[in-house]
Amino acid sequence: MSRRFFLCFVAILSFLPIQFALSDPNCKNEFIASEEIISHIRYLASDDLKGRMSGTPGAEIAAKYISTEFKNAGLEPLGDDNSYFQEFQFTKAIELGSENRFEVISGKTKTVLELGEDFNTLNFSSSGLVDGELVFAGYGISAPELEYDDYQGLDVNGKAVLVLRYTPEGYDAESPFYDYAALRYKAMNAREKGAKAIIFVTPYSEEEEQDLTSIGIDSSYSNSGIQSLIIRRGKAEEILLSVDKNLENLEEGLSKKKNSSFKISDVRTKIKTQLTQEQGTSVNVIGIIEGSDPNLKKEFIVIGAHYDHIGLGKRNSRSENKTDGIIHNGADDNASGVAGLIELAKFFSCKKQSLNRSLIFIAFSAEELGLIGASYFVDNPTVALDNTIAMLNMDMIGRLEDDNLTIFGVGSSPDWEALIDNANSSYNFNISLNNSGFAPSDQSVFFAKDIPVLQFFTGLHDDYHTPGDDWEKINSKGQQKVLALMSDLILDLNSQQDKLLFSDVEEQKRGSSKFNVYLGTIPDYSNQIEGVKLMGVKEGSPADKAGLLDDDTIVQFNGVSIKNIYDYVYALSDSKPGIPTSLVVLRNYKPLSLIIVPEPREVESKN
Repeated sequence: MSRRFFLCFVAILSFLPIQFALSDPNCKNEFIASEEIISHIRYLASDDLKGRMSGTPGAEIAAKYISTEFKNAGLEPLGDDNSYFQEFQFTKAIELGSENRFEVISGKTKTVLELGEDFNTLNFSSSGLVDGELVFAGYGISAPELEYDDYQGLDVNGKAVLVLRYTPEGYDAESPFYDYAALRYKAMNAREKGAKAIIFVTPYSEEEEQDLTSIGIDSSYSNSGIQSLIIRRGKAEEILLSVDKNLENLEEGLSKKKNSSFKISDVRTKIKTQLTQEQGTSVNVIGIIEGSDPNLKKEFIVIGAHYDHIGLGKRNSRSENKTDGIIHNGADDNASGVAGLIELAKFFSCKKQSLNRSLIFIAFSAEELGLIGASYFVDNPTVALDNTIAMLNMDMIGRLEDDNLTIFGVGSSPDWEALIDNANSSYNFNISLNNSGFAPSDQSVFFAKDIPVLQFFTGLHDDYHTPGDDWEKINSKGQQKVLALMSDLILDLNSQQDKLLFSDVEEQKRGSSKFNVYLGTIPDYSNQIEGVKLMGVKEGSPADKAGLLDDDTIVQFNGVSIKNIYDYVYALSDSKPGIPTSLVVLRNYKPLSLIIVPEPREVESKN
């Protein structure tokens, strides 16, 4: 790449618009200006858009704003029906149906519990009817390596189980029981033991929530395969007292690792649960600048950023008040990335005559819900993915401090490091290079399709996923400099005759001491089906050696039914390195049994 600035001018870059040669003299967008960056962010992160949650009016307004900016920049539409929008469906919410009932029959006495006051159906519950005996199963934990099993000697087949939340050692992250505290783990464990329903109650060692409905909030809308409820502690006490048992005494015994499970004689439950999925609609916003070279214009460089955020913060918020409906504006996450996307689109539109390859600009939706928009695009591409030579993603680029910039995905091509060094010679960023192509943002799904990727990131901060992520805290001049680096890199990439080489970089095999195996599977978190669909399989990994393929759906692992990603993680945690393990996948809608040998996962040092 030719040097357009002398190093002595670097110091004034933060005060002047970034401008380059080869511009159309009649173009109004020949520079990237910090004033334009902050203008986009102020609009997208305003209270009027209410946090841009996918499927809401605020996200729709944001999408229309982006499409207007693409049109004004001269981009051609690349969405559905010659529009800028690529529409997709997703599960927006889980709602309680009208048929949620809980009755306790003790002898000739029937007690009807009140929904929302005495009990609540959890949003990962299955729907259906259970009429059967009730058993108490302690904390609902089976941990043979800790010589602890609440289900030992207990027949729960076809029954409802009442279990305590948390663990015999409370909710201590340092406790070996901590990994067993999750409600979804306990639901899976009860399901695999044959139970038809699981009923949670808060122990006396922990404060009981005033609002039982708050327990139903879950970061995934996947079905656990078992009817799952929570009951008010006082109501659980009434049930236990009917058989001369006391919850506080049972809890004390369990704290000493004493098995306290038993059948609750002459007591049965009649439970009806009904949940419905609310489907939402959102769009990716897509535009293209076609290259001028007759041959190379058929190759594409994708530049992306997600425009959705977490709305009122009731899901994925780091705020302490998650149910108060406070707007999470998401200025850095990721109005900053979208502002960069728009400004790069305007900038390169002025240079279209000098572009060899075509540039595709995509504003993704539903990233916060599991990369759903990006996954939909790679599954339904509007251009040939085989001709996509690179994907550059921007996620949180608005808080540059001390010129510290992180770039993920460098290991996805052996060519990236030299290109980055060349571009950075004019800017002198303190760049932290990270090899992983699976940094948690939209570029991951492109990497899974063997496309070289980069993700640009100016760092995590205390305002991440809180109401404090507002436009006033954006460093627009710093972001201007980041975009200047990116534009140089893209121009350099565009001018090369050869495609980038792809490198299937080995991801670090790190994890907790409990989750100690590595398979090399790449789950598709956006796919909301029963089982775990694979987006990809790492080359040379145990999954690859076992014969797993992209688009396989894992439905059983080591004898455990896999209904969702949680089941898969918990089943993996119980497997051992070097021990051949059975699994069943669906391939072309037909079951296929395979044997996989997990490899050891490196345990990250605490030192």
